Amino acid sequence: MDESEIARLRFSYLDLLVGCLCRDLFPEAEPDVDPSTRSEGRDWPAHAETMIGRRRLENLLESLAAVLTADIPGDLAETGVWRGGATILMRAALLAWGDVDRLVWVIDSFQGLPTPDPDRWPADADLDLSGIEALSVSRAEVETAFARYGLLDDQLRFLEGWFSDTLPSAPIGQLALLRLDGDLYQSTWESLTHLYPRLSPGGILIVDDYGAFESCRRAVSEFREQHGIREPINKVDWTGVWWQKEQ
Repeated sequence: MDESEIARLRFSYLDLLVGCLCRDLFPEAEPDVDPSTRSEGRDWPAHAETMIGRRRLENLLESLAAVLTADIPGDLAETGVWRGGATILMRAALLAWGDVDRLVWVIDSFQGLPTPDPDRWPADADLDLSGIEALSVSRAEVETAFARYGLLDDQLRFLEGWFSDTLPSAPIGQLALLRLDGDLYQSTWESLTHLYPRLSPGGILIVDDYGAFESCRRAVSEFREQHGIREPINKVDWTGVWWQKEQ
């Protein structure tokens, strides 16, 4: 089998998985959902493993292909995984590329979002998502989702707890791709502070909530300014953005 056929099969598998993760392939499962709303990731699905929609899943797949094809060193990680859909796609990409050395870091409190601390993080004062039960997904539920796709194995690392507790001492080395989906200023700032320095040159950073929440956007802007980050920010859709760290 030549390289072009391998690549075709690789992307056929991953595209099929994308359709399963966001349930594009099963509209009968949620007949009242508007397809464009789901594609843009503007609803909270009843059954799908992700709420980020097809375009942001496709952006993740494009980013994974870029770092894996270029062999950018490091693992893959997401901070804030909900039901695990994006990290499931990360693990599937490693399988599709035959990469048995990298890890996927599944980083979440697995109990929803923290209560805002406006004294320390004033940008989060008006964004309290801590009481939303739908955002609280247990580790067991996420592990079940990985197992559903045959991807629960020893190339996964679950980092469970509040980011303020887990990220400062996280046993993570280099990262080739880092995806942030923490909504709050605090979550975004802590993820950037502790993990962005571990992103390899040529690695890709994706921020899910940049357009949706001013608090997230402000954290990104202030972090970039503080650290002199000048790489251009690329828009994915109405909320997601990404940039590639300079080589």
